[in-house]
Amino acid sequence: MANSLVHVVDDDAAMRDSISFLLDTAGFTVVLYENGASLLERLTAPASGCILTDIRMPGIDGLELLRRLRAVGHTLPVIMMTGHGDVPLAVEAMKLGACDFIEKPFDDVLLLQALRAATERGDPSEAADPALQDFMRRVATLSERERQVLERLVAGGTSKDIGRALDISYRTVEIYRAKLMAKTHAASLQELVRWAVLAGIA
Repeated sequence: MANSLVHVVDDDAAMRDSISFLLDTAGFTVVLYENGASLLERLTAPASGCILTDIRMPGIDGLELLRRLRAVGHTLPVIMMTGHGDVPLAVEAMKLGACDFIEKPFDDVLLLQALRAATERGDPSEAADPALQDFMRRVATLSERERQVLERLVAGGTSKDIGRALDISYRTVEIYRAKLMAKTHAASLQELVRWAVLAGIA
């Protein structure tokens, strides 16, 4: 696997060990960092591989780490690990240039797929272009109300929040949500948000 180096940044030692074991078993080369400052100190240019970092960490969090990496010219693909309910942070991370995000607790297969995609591509927007165009065509089939629900989901709204904002019931929001997930072929909220950000909807 070309360029299969993964820099893992997480302040939780048990999580670092768990990820390291998974990635080692899958054939990746892994370098572990206990915080963002450690990565910034040790990462030398030109760097290779990709970065897998937690978004919530003391000191330099994932977003600030991404800002600093880009400020000093590091262009490695960055995947964010987020906790449940961190959709707005994930959206911000992707706007800053992260190529993907994985929600904890994550599925091992999904994480490995995301890392393989990140280590094998250059500019994520270029590599994803055909699929992105396909997603945008599907979004164009949404009704006005489905589009409103999509925009609020991507902004981090819960079904209850969206219901209050649009003056419709929680159950109705859930129906619209199911319809737009089916129409866009998104397998998860995470996938929906990722494509929506790349498409400029968020």
